[in-house]
Amino acid sequence: PPPAGASPGSGALNPFDRRLKRKQKNWAALQAEPAKCDYLREEVRGGGGSRVTASAVASSAPLSSGRTLSGTFPLALDVGSGRGYIAQHLTKETVEKLIQVDIAENALKNAIESEIPTVRVVADEEFLPFKEDTFDLVVSSLSLHWVNDLPKAFREIHQVLKADGVFIGAMFGGDTLYELRCSLQLAELEREGGFSPHVSPFTAVADLGHLLSRAGFNTLTVDTDEIQVNYPGLFEVMEDLQGKYILCMGESNCSWNRKPLLHRETMLAAAAIYQEMYGNSDGSVPATFQIYYMIGWKYHESQAKPAQRGSATVSFGDLAKIEGLLSRGKK
Repeated sequence: PPPAGASPGSGALNPFDRRLKRKQKNWAALQAEPAKCDYLREEVRGGGGSRVTASAVASSAPLSSGRTLSGTFPLALDVGSGRGYIAQHLTKETVEKLIQVDIAENALKNAIESEIPTVRVVADEEFLPFKEDTFDLVVSSLSLHWVNDLPKAFREIHQVLKADGVFIGAMFGGDTLYELRCSLQLAELEREGGFSPHVSPFTAVADLGHLLSRAGFNTLTVDTDEIQVNYPGLFEVMEDLQGKYILCMGESNCSWNRKPLLHRETMLAAAAIYQEMYGNSDGSVPATFQIYYMIGWKYHESQAKPAQRGSATVSFGDLAKIEGLLSRGKK
């Protein structure tokens, strides 16, 4: 259950209604043919999402001297696993045993089968029910953007990792659906004299590295990617978001201050603004999904350490002479 005080009155501290999010994800997991609705998860998991799969684990492994390229993770945790999207791209050679955690029991009941021995646990991402130093690997894909206390969630993940364990995650970024948000806000300001959020708030990439560092992670890698989908117009964007992204993936807005409906005139104005500001030459409009990818390690004494301050033997001022020094060395 969410912590005490998670109510509309505490929206400034807890922007999301976690009870509603659980209901949304449970409902979404029961929809017919959910695989048709998972194109975003497929894109993150397949293309750029290789960072969050076994290949990402292998390619990032040399960052730590304590982990070899061919190393196997005896025990891994998938935080906010949903129906088990990441598990499909993990093998027994990479992960020996996997624990899947999600707030929605229906998602775990309808999870996709994997060749890896798997245990499924219903739990909140903000309150992981595991002891310290338990897991060799923690992964999370498109789940943490719904967490109320992201710093705490990162601390929880860091706590359950073993020394030299690695966290690999992906979450929606701050520019996700910026075209839709801007169009709706401008239309509401014009037609209704004010606006309320129709798309949930997201974390800025500039803050992500700081949050991971404060949680205790080192050797950090944070980068971004964008997935752009084109639609005939705003109404098709909204329909597709409600039919696929929102309903089937359980990604409905669960902010406490969300607005229940949009007036018809506001929607027509938003459609015109969307087309005018962001329309493509062929008449279609884009919808952008920004993805943050992150990799962080828990400290271990075997990991590479930065040199002591003042131990450098070359001045930055000598960098301008680098070509001359190199050519002299060849001679």
